[in-house]
Amino acid sequence: MPVFDFNHASETVKESECTYHIFYSGSSQSSPEQPILLLSNREGQLKHHTDGLFLNPIKRTAFEFKGAAGMVREDILKIDARFVSLLKWLGENHINVRLSGAVREDGYAVYKIREIAFGGGVKLSAEDGFLQFMIERLLSSDAPSREIPDEDEEETGDSMKLTSIQSITDFLNCAGRTLPDNIRLWARRNLAVAKSSEVSQEERRHAQHALSIMMNIQWKGNYFQAIDPKEARRILDEELYGMEQVKQRIIETIIQINRTHTLPAYGLLLIGPAGTGKSQIAYAVARILKLPWTTLDMSSINDPEQLTGSSRIYANAKPGIIMDAFSVAGESNLVFIINELDKAASGKGNGNPADVLLTLLDNLGFTDNYIECMIPTVGVYPIATANDKDQISAPLMSRFAVIEIPDYTPEEKKVIFSRYALPKVLKRIGMEEGECVLTEEGLEAVIDLHRNTSGIRDLEQAAEHLAANALYQIEVDHVKSVIFDGNRVRELLG
Repeated sequence: MPVFDFNHASETVKESECTYHIFYSGSSQSSPEQPILLLSNREGQLKHHTDGLFLNPIKRTAFEFKGAAGMVREDILKIDARFVSLLKWLGENHINVRLSGAVREDGYAVYKIREIAFGGGVKLSAEDGFLQFMIERLLSSDAPSREIPDEDEEETGDSMKLTSIQSITDFLNCAGRTLPDNIRLWARRNLAVAKSSEVSQEERRHAQHALSIMMNIQWKGNYFQAIDPKEARRILDEELYGMEQVKQRIIETIIQINRTHTLPAYGLLLIGPAGTGKSQIAYAVARILKLPWTTLDMSSINDPEQLTGSSRIYANAKPGIIMDAFSVAGESNLVFIINELDKAASGKGNGNPADVLLTLLDNLGFTDNYIECMIPTVGVYPIATANDKDQISAPLMSRFAVIEIPDYTPEEKKVIFSRYALPKVLKRIGMEEGECVLTEEGLEAVIDLHRNTSGIRDLEQAAEHLAANALYQIEVDHVKSVIFDGNRVRELLG
């Protein structure tokens, strides 16, 4: 991660009144060594915490505060490029702030800005949460382009969530340049609609709702940190017993990130019988990639409009499931877990849901009918599950690296039941292992009773049944321990 470099490629703002230089940083945290801005400290009166006002940095590049002998002004010397618009906004709106900083040889390094209530004192303003929200978003964004903002160019779109017109407008003014170009332009157009008196109230409402959704999503770049193969293997082992070849294939697929620092060109398609751990694998990959995840259950989607949303021409219009997933995740980089992909072609509405998936999977961008904006999907990693690959169309299949998930052998099922399934249930309901004991014959009986079932879902249900029966006997019959041999298992589960 690049750090602040005051001496490298500094550029002076074009306005002659300005005293500050722009520097470019990708740091996601601020500190005295990596500050937001640097103030002069000629008077030597700036302390660890100092309250005052920014004077509009585009015209009068200073911070004003009350010193020992009256009002003191210290010049702004350097600003992280991401925060130029924020400081302009603070200055134009005369917002009282408390700076946290450190005195250094080259000035006063500011690493925290809080909003304080009017009149000073120690009380924070009720709006401080919104300011911290914007600062957090700016720190987590990439630096804007190395073009200095034109002061005449407008960027014009409730606490911690951008829902009101005013908060959206302020956010676009302060952080608009951190948005992808097409989304920034889209936001300016929709903000104009939301503020217009020449359109219907319904159109204004839809525009404001769409803005609130889009501005609360953190639009990230397509750069991904390398993954640790050992950590990836540890996570897979936690979620899945055995299946060594499957785990190896998964790591081989996603470790491409270590060379390209972008997501693999193909998602994962996990094909196998029900209950073999396909969903657990998908969740494990999301953990390895350190991404939020969302699920699409194709068995419940029979109309493409469920995925793409409805047009704003309808009073009850709303975004589709895919856009909702971005909104819930709060960021544009996430894992889409597409369950039962083999059901995607069974649309009963006005089209085929599978066609919508093709658009999402191509990573070229996705358009929701309600939002009416191209959504970047370069940070979306799809993981699909299916039971029958013959039901999946060739175009869909070609978008994935296909991994066959075999069923567990009887010996593997024994280990899973005795070491994982039953202990997990006992721990969940607060029982000791000695209170529910399964003999070797009892274990054989459990496996034999489920010899014709695939996966381990039925085995997990059997563990629930045994544990519940043991707990009942302990609580009602006041026995200390229940032992399940072969006969008792067959009597209970048979």
